[in-house]
Amino acid sequence: MIYVQSHLHLKVERLLEEIGIPELTSEQVEELCEVAENAAREYILSKLPLHRISVLNITVETEGTRPVTVNVDVEITLSPLLKNCDAEKMANEATKKAFKSVERYLRELACKSAK
Repeated sequence: MIYVQSHLHLKVERLLEEIGIPELTSEQVEELCEVAENAAREYILSKLPLHRISVLNITVETEGTRPVTVNVDVEITLSPLLKNCDAEKMANEATKKAFKSVERYLRELACKSAK
């Protein structure tokens, strides 16, 4: 089995100020977490068939509402049959995709709140 865990965090205070979003509501924070988790999961599942993944845990947590700190943790255990797969790189890329989706979500919020 190949086990890898990737954990990164992003403080989005500068991004919130840059795009002009006031303090996030609890519903927006919850949606932000779902968006990030889905992006990480979709990335992993686009690279590997589900039956080759023994464990896939994706956790997205936030602290605060302004500034917001987003923590993404991707834990993946792959089938021992996968010999040429770089699980660490995959977990790191999934985490990056999650953060890109957070930024995209916040920019969409800014567009909606500007209307």
